[in-house]
Amino acid sequence: MAGQGQRLSVVPTVTVMGMVQARLAAATRGHALLKKKSDALTVKFRAILRRIVAVKEAAGDAMRFASLSLAQALYVAGPPLRQAVRLHSGPAVVRVRASHDNIAGVRLPRFETHADAPETTPITLAGLAGGGQQASACRAAHGHALELLVELASLQTAFLTLDEAIKTTNRRVNALEHVVKPQLENTVAYIRGELDEQEREEFFRLKKIQAVKQRELERQMESAERYAEEKAAGAVALSRGVSLGTAASMLDNGTGEGDQDIIF
Repeated sequence: MAGQGQRLSVVPTVTVMGMVQARLAAATRGHALLKKKSDALTVKFRAILRRIVAVKEAAGDAMRFASLSLAQALYVAGPPLRQAVRLHSGPAVVRVRASHDNIAGVRLPRFETHADAPETTPITLAGLAGGGQQASACRAAHGHALELLVELASLQTAFLTLDEAIKTTNRRVNALEHVVKPQLENTVAYIRGELDEQEREEFFRLKKIQAVKQRELERQMESAERYAEEKAAGAVALSRGVSLGTAASMLDNGTGEGDQDIIF
């Protein structure tokens, strides 16, 4: 993987290991939260996708029905219907309002249609002979088709926004899982190994120092014993008038131990 065998360039100390372990814990929590966020966004993404398929099919049927209603209205009312529409065209009755939905921290745009109170027009009062019923049906069919188109636009916008958010979240999850966490884990393992090596080196150094001190103590004890032996041999040699070698031999043989005249 990308993060295998890599680590941060740090000084192997206990303080640095604590900092790296804190970063690793934060990265683990962040990875878990981002994974949950990605799952939530994916569930919403699939729901929107299913809704888009259904709305597209409904919008196609609604557009076909609206076109058929328009043809029927034109057939019944004739050319005066076009002139009435041109003469009585005013401000838009149906308006689109934009809002946002918050899904796991991602703001999804949402569009909704809002119809003002319809004004009474000569078209609605045309009566049966003038094709008023067909014109009203045509208007209702086109209004329904417009609502479906606005909903489809809202769903497709949310679909694209969610797709980009899921890609970004998945990139962050993969980066934490395959790059950041392995680096931090390798760094912690490296610092722990270095600290263990330093501990072993310190233990070996202490053992060497203890061995040197023990040898020095033994050497001092041997020196003290030789000094005591030489002092005793000198005293025997002075008291008996013999040489130092002879006095040392007498001490080794135990000859001079019972001599009351020798005071050590």
